[in-house]
Amino acid sequence: MKWQGRRTSSNVEDQRGKSSGQSGSGGFNPMLLAPLIKLLFSKTGLIIAGLVILFSVITGYNPLNLIANFFSGTNNQIVNSQPYEVTVHEDEQAQFSATVLASTEDVWKNILSDYREPTLVLFSGYVSSACGSASSATGPFYCSGDEKLYLDLSFFQDMENRMDAPGDFAQAYVIAHEVGHHIQKLNGTMDKVNSLRGKVSEVEFNKYSVRLELQADFLAGVWANHMQRTTQILEQGDFEEALNAANAIGDDRLQRQSTGKVVPDAFTHGTSEQRMRWFKKGFDTGDISQGDTFNAKSL
Repeated sequence: MKWQGRRTSSNVEDQRGKSSGQSGSGGFNPMLLAPLIKLLFSKTGLIIAGLVILFSVITGYNPLNLIANFFSGTNNQIVNSQPYEVTVHEDEQAQFSATVLASTEDVWKNILSDYREPTLVLFSGYVSSACGSASSATGPFYCSGDEKLYLDLSFFQDMENRMDAPGDFAQAYVIAHEVGHHIQKLNGTMDKVNSLRGKVSEVEFNKYSVRLELQADFLAGVWANHMQRTTQILEQGDFEEALNAANAIGDDRLQRQSTGKVVPDAFTHGTSEQRMRWFKKGFDTGDISQGDTFNAKSL
Protein backbone atom coordinates (compact mmCIF):
# COMPACT_ATOMS: atom_id res chain seq x y z
CA MET A 1 0.00 0.00 0.00
CA LYS A 2 1.16 3.49 -0.81
CA TRP A 3 -0.03 4.91 2.49
CA GLN A 4 2.90 7.07 3.61
CA GLY A 5 2.35 10.82 3.54
CA ARG A 6 -1.45 10.60 3.60
CA ARG A 7 -3.83 12.09 6.12
CA THR A 8 -4.02 10.49 9.56
CA SER A 9 -7.14 10.46 11.68
CA SER A 10 -7.44 12.54 14.82
CA ASN A 11 -9.87 9.96 16.26
CA VAL A 12 -7.13 7.87 17.85
CA GLU A 13 -6.61 7.28 21.57
CA ASP A 14 -3.17 5.96 22.46
CA GLN A 15 -3.47 3.96 25.68
CA ARG A 16 -0.34 1.88 25.18
CA GLY A 17 1.63 1.37 28.36
CA LYS A 18 -0.93 2.95 30.66
CA SER A 19 -1.42 1.45 34.11
CA SER A 20 -2.89 2.49 37.41
CA GLY A 21 -2.22 1.71 41.07
CA GLN A 22 -4.56 -0.36 43.18
CA SER A 23 -6.44 1.43 45.95
CA GLY A 24 -7.98 -0.10 49.02
CA SER A 25 -11.51 0.70 50.10
CA GLY A 26 -12.24 3.53 52.49
CA GLY A 27 -12.86 7.26 52.65
CA PHE A 28 -12.08 10.21 54.88
CA ASN A 29 -13.26 9.74 58.45
CA PRO A 30 -14.61 13.04 59.83
CA MET A 31 -14.13 11.75 63.39
CA LEU A 32 -10.38 12.21 62.86
CA LEU A 33 -10.66 15.87 61.86
CA ALA A 34 -10.67 17.35 65.41
CA PRO A 35 -7.56 15.48 66.68
CA LEU A 36 -5.77 16.32 63.43
CA ILE A 37 -6.37 20.07 63.92
CA LYS A 38 -5.29 19.86 67.57
CA LEU A 39 -2.11 18.06 66.58
CA LEU A 40 -1.18 20.62 63.91
CA PHE A 41 -1.32 23.51 66.40
CA SER A 42 0.69 21.77 69.13
CA LYS A 43 4.47 21.76 69.71
CA THR A 44 4.54 18.19 68.48
CA GLY A 45 2.74 19.28 65.35
CA LEU A 46 5.44 21.83 64.54
CA ILE A 47 8.10 19.15 64.89
CA ILE A 48 6.12 16.85 62.58
CA ALA A 49 5.75 19.67 60.06
CA GLY A 50 9.50 20.15 60.01
CA LEU A 51 10.08 16.44 59.46
CA VAL A 52 7.49 16.47 56.67
CA ILE A 53 9.34 19.27 54.86
CA LEU A 54 12.65 17.44 55.27
CA PHE A 55 11.10 14.23 53.93
CA SER A 56 9.76 16.07 50.90
CA VAL A 57 13.14 17.65 50.10
CA ILE A 58 15.04 14.36 50.35
CA THR A 59 12.63 12.04 48.52
CA GLY A 60 10.78 14.37 46.17
CA TYR A 61 7.56 12.59 47.12
CA ASN A 62 4.58 14.53 48.43
CA PRO A 63 4.17 13.32 52.04
CA LEU A 64 0.63 14.68 52.14
CA ASN A 65 -0.35 11.59 50.17
CA LEU A 66 0.84 9.41 53.06
CA ILE A 67 -0.96 11.60 55.59
CA ALA A 68 -4.16 11.48 53.54
CA ASN A 69 -3.91 7.71 53.30
CA PHE A 70 -3.42 7.43 57.05
CA PHE A 71 -6.43 9.54 57.97
CA SER A 72 -8.68 8.13 55.25
CA GLY A 73 -7.94 4.51 56.01
CA THR A 74 -6.92 3.74 52.41
CA ASN A 75 -4.10 1.52 51.28
CA ASN A 76 -2.92 3.28 48.14
CA GLN A 77 0.28 1.93 46.69
CA ILE A 78 3.04 4.04 45.18
CA VAL A 79 3.37 2.82 41.61
CA ASN A 80 6.67 3.25 39.80
CA SER A 81 5.44 3.41 36.22
CA GLN A 82 8.11 3.33 33.57
CA PRO A 83 7.48 5.22 30.31
CA TYR A 84 6.18 2.95 27.58
CA GLU A 85 8.96 2.42 25.07
CA VAL A 86 7.67 2.55 21.52
CA THR A 87 9.86 0.96 18.87
CA VAL A 88 10.33 2.58 15.49
CA HIS A 89 8.41 -0.28 13.88
CA GLU A 90 5.49 0.02 16.31
CA ASP A 91 5.35 3.77 15.84
CA GLU A 92 5.13 3.20 12.09
CA GLN A 93 2.29 0.73 12.63
CA ALA A 94 0.45 3.30 14.75
CA GLN A 95 0.82 5.87 11.98
CA PHE A 96 -0.35 3.29 9.46
CA SER A 97 -3.44 2.47 11.54
CA ALA A 98 -4.33 6.15 11.87
CA THR A 99 -3.93 6.54 8.10
CA VAL A 100 -6.21 3.59 7.37
CA LEU A 101 -8.79 4.93 9.83
CA ALA A 102 -8.69 8.30 8.05
CA SER A 103 -9.30 6.52 4.76
CA THR A 104 -12.38 4.79 6.16
CA GLU A 105 -13.64 8.16 7.37
CA ASP A 106 -13.26 9.68 3.92
CA VAL A 107 -14.95 6.77 2.17
CA TRP A 108 -17.90 6.27 4.50
CA LYS A 109 -18.69 9.97 4.82
CA ASN A 110 -19.12 9.99 1.05
CA ILE A 111 -21.35 6.91 1.09
CA LEU A 112 -23.41 7.63 4.21
CA SER A 113 -24.68 11.17 4.74
CA ASP A 114 -25.13 10.67 8.48
CA TYR A 115 -21.86 8.84 9.11
CA ARG A 116 -20.48 9.29 12.63
CA GLU A 117 -16.75 8.64 12.97
CA PRO A 118 -15.62 5.98 15.46
CA THR A 119 -12.53 6.19 17.64
CA LEU A 120 -9.57 3.83 17.40
CA VAL A 121 -8.01 2.90 20.75
CA LEU A 122 -4.46 1.55 20.64
CA PHE A 123 -3.58 -0.47 23.73
CA SER A 124 -0.97 -2.90 24.98
CA GLY A 125 -1.74 -5.96 27.06
CA TYR A 126 -5.09 -5.05 28.62
CA VAL A 127 -7.78 -2.45 28.05
CA SER A 128 -11.12 -1.44 29.53
CA SER A 129 -14.07 -0.56 27.33
CA ALA A 130 -17.79 -0.01 27.70
CA CYS A 131 -18.10 -3.69 26.75
CA GLY A 132 -15.81 -4.79 29.58
CA SER A 133 -12.13 -5.52 29.96
CA ALA A 134 -10.14 -7.39 27.33
CA SER A 135 -6.61 -8.61 26.76
CA SER A 136 -4.47 -8.73 23.66
CA ALA A 137 -5.50 -12.36 23.24
CA THR A 138 -9.01 -11.16 22.41
CA GLY A 139 -7.75 -9.67 19.18
CA PRO A 140 -9.07 -6.48 17.58
CA PHE A 141 -12.69 -5.75 18.47
CA TYR A 142 -15.40 -3.13 18.19
CA CYS A 143 -17.47 -2.06 21.19
CA SER A 144 -20.90 -0.73 20.31
CA GLY A 145 -21.30 0.70 23.82
CA ASP A 146 -18.70 3.42 23.26
CA GLU A 147 -18.40 3.21 19.44
CA LYS A 148 -14.68 2.52 19.62
CA LEU A 149 -12.34 0.09 17.86
CA TYR A 150 -9.73 -1.55 20.08
CA LEU A 151 -6.40 -2.75 18.70
CA ASP A 152 -3.19 -4.06 20.22
CA LEU A 153 -0.61 -3.56 17.49
CA SER A 154 1.04 -6.84 18.48
CA PHE A 155 -1.84 -8.51 16.63
CA PHE A 156 -0.23 -7.48 13.35
CA GLN A 157 2.86 -9.44 14.39
CA ASP A 158 0.65 -12.41 15.24
CA MET A 159 -0.93 -12.21 11.80
CA GLU A 160 2.47 -12.51 10.18
CA ASN A 161 4.08 -15.07 12.47
CA ARG A 162 1.23 -17.25 13.72
CA MET A 163 -1.41 -16.92 11.03
CA ASP A 164 0.85 -16.65 7.99
CA ALA A 165 -1.11 -13.56 6.91
CA PRO A 166 1.49 -10.80 6.42
CA GLY A 167 1.15 -7.53 4.57
CA ASP A 168 -0.03 -3.99 5.20
CA PHE A 169 -3.27 -4.41 3.27
CA ALA A 170 -4.05 -7.51 5.32
CA GLN A 171 -3.73 -5.27 8.39
CA ALA A 172 -5.87 -2.59 6.75
CA TYR A 173 -8.56 -5.20 6.11
CA VAL A 174 -8.67 -5.97 9.84
CA ILE A 175 -9.25 -2.31 10.72
CA ALA A 176 -11.81 -1.88 7.93
CA HIS A 177 -13.68 -4.97 9.17
CA GLU A 178 -14.05 -3.43 12.65
CA VAL A 179 -15.23 -0.17 11.06
CA GLY A 180 -17.79 -2.33 9.26
CA HIS A 181 -19.16 -3.28 12.67
CA HIS A 182 -19.42 0.42 13.48
CA ILE A 183 -21.59 0.91 10.41
CA GLN A 184 -23.77 -1.98 11.62
CA LYS A 185 -24.09 -0.15 14.92
CA LEU A 186 -25.15 3.05 13.15
CA ASN A 187 -27.80 1.37 11.01
CA GLY A 188 -29.18 -0.70 13.89
CA THR A 189 -28.12 -4.12 12.62
CA MET A 190 -25.75 -4.84 15.48
CA ASP A 191 -28.29 -3.94 18.15
CA LYS A 192 -30.89 -6.20 16.53
CA VAL A 193 -28.50 -9.15 16.55
CA ASN A 194 -27.34 -8.49 20.11
CA SER A 195 -30.94 -8.32 21.28
CA LEU A 196 -31.35 -11.97 20.29
CA ARG A 197 -28.76 -13.15 22.77
CA GLY A 198 -30.48 -15.30 25.36
CA LYS A 199 -33.73 -15.35 23.38
CA VAL A 200 -32.62 -18.00 20.90
CA SER A 201 -30.41 -21.05 21.29
CA GLU A 202 -26.65 -20.68 21.18
CA VAL A 203 -26.52 -22.51 17.85
CA GLU A 204 -29.15 -20.18 16.37
CA PHE A 205 -27.41 -17.08 17.74
CA ASN A 206 -24.12 -18.25 16.22
CA LYS A 207 -25.80 -18.27 12.81
CA TYR A 208 -26.79 -14.63 13.22
CA SER A 209 -23.28 -13.84 14.41
CA VAL A 210 -21.83 -15.40 11.25
CA ARG A 211 -24.07 -13.24 9.06
CA LEU A 212 -23.05 -10.16 11.06
CA GLU A 213 -19.35 -10.91 10.60
CA LEU A 214 -19.64 -11.72 6.91
CA GLN A 215 -21.45 -8.45 6.35
CA ALA A 216 -18.57 -6.64 8.09
CA ASP A 217 -16.20 -8.41 5.68
CA PHE A 218 -18.37 -7.21 2.80
CA LEU A 219 -18.30 -3.64 4.10
CA ALA A 220 -14.52 -3.83 4.36
CA GLY A 221 -14.51 -4.80 0.68
CA VAL A 222 -16.77 -1.84 -0.19
CA TRP A 223 -14.34 0.47 1.59
CA ALA A 224 -11.42 -1.01 -0.35
CA ASN A 225 -13.27 -0.50 -3.63
CA HIS A 226 -13.97 3.18 -3.05
CA MET A 227 -10.58 3.83 -1.48
CA GLN A 228 -8.81 2.39 -4.52
CA ARG A 229 -10.98 4.28 -6.99
CA THR A 230 -10.27 7.63 -5.35
CA THR A 231 -6.64 7.22 -4.28
CA GLN A 232 -5.10 4.37 -6.28
CA ILE A 233 -3.37 3.36 -3.07
CA LEU A 234 -3.16 -0.38 -3.70
CA GLU A 235 -0.09 -2.03 -5.14
CA GLN A 236 0.37 -5.38 -6.82
CA GLY A 237 -0.35 -8.22 -4.41
CA ASP A 238 -2.28 -6.10 -1.88
CA PHE A 239 -5.70 -7.54 -2.70
CA GLU A 240 -4.30 -11.06 -2.35
CA GLU A 241 -2.95 -10.12 1.09
CA ALA A 242 -6.45 -9.23 2.27
CA LEU A 243 -7.93 -12.43 0.85
CA ASN A 244 -5.20 -14.43 2.54
CA ALA A 245 -6.00 -12.74 5.85
CA ALA A 246 -9.72 -13.50 5.44
CA ASN A 247 -8.79 -17.11 4.72
CA ALA A 248 -6.51 -17.29 7.77
CA ILE A 249 -9.23 -16.26 10.23
CA GLY A 250 -12.05 -18.47 8.95
CA ASP A 251 -13.78 -20.51 11.65
CA ASP A 252 -13.14 -23.84 9.93
CA ARG A 253 -9.44 -23.19 9.58
CA LEU A 254 -9.03 -21.93 13.14
CA GLN A 255 -10.99 -24.85 14.58
CA ARG A 256 -8.98 -27.36 12.56
CA GLN A 257 -5.72 -25.80 13.76
CA SER A 258 -6.73 -25.73 17.43
CA THR A 259 -8.70 -28.97 17.83
CA GLY A 260 -8.15 -30.95 14.66
CA LYS A 261 -11.86 -31.01 13.83
CA VAL A 262 -14.52 -28.67 12.47
CA VAL A 263 -17.80 -27.96 14.29
CA PRO A 264 -20.09 -25.85 12.05
CA ASP A 265 -22.63 -25.21 14.83
CA ALA A 266 -19.88 -23.40 16.74
CA PHE A 267 -19.01 -21.05 13.86
CA THR A 268 -19.30 -17.38 14.82
CA HIS A 269 -17.48 -15.61 11.96
CA GLY A 270 -17.86 -17.80 8.90
CA THR A 271 -15.64 -20.19 7.00
CA SER A 272 -12.50 -19.11 5.19
CA GLU A 273 -14.27 -19.46 1.85
CA GLN A 274 -17.24 -17.37 3.01
CA ARG A 275 -15.08 -14.61 4.44
CA MET A 276 -13.00 -14.34 1.29
CA ARG A 277 -16.08 -14.42 -0.95
CA TRP A 278 -17.99 -11.69 0.88
CA PHE A 279 -14.95 -9.43 1.08
CA LYS A 280 -14.39 -9.94 -2.63
CA LYS A 281 -18.04 -9.22 -3.39
CA GLY A 282 -17.78 -5.91 -1.57
CA PHE A 283 -14.57 -5.08 -3.40
CA ASP A 284 -15.97 -6.05 -6.81
CA THR A 285 -19.29 -4.23 -6.49
CA GLY A 286 -18.57 -1.31 -4.20
CA ASP A 287 -22.33 -1.28 -3.67
CA ILE A 288 -23.45 -1.31 -0.05
CA SER A 289 -26.91 -2.60 -1.03
CA GLN A 290 -25.37 -5.87 -2.23
CA GLY A 291 -24.32 -6.94 1.26
CA ASP A 292 -27.55 -8.13 2.86
CA THR A 293 -26.14 -11.30 4.37
CA PHE A 294 -29.20 -11.72 6.62
CA ASN A 295 -31.56 -12.32 3.69
CA ALA A 296 -29.09 -14.14 1.47
CA LYS A 297 -30.32 -17.63 0.63
CA SER A 298 -26.82 -19.00 0.92
CA LEU A 299 -23.71 -17.65 2.53
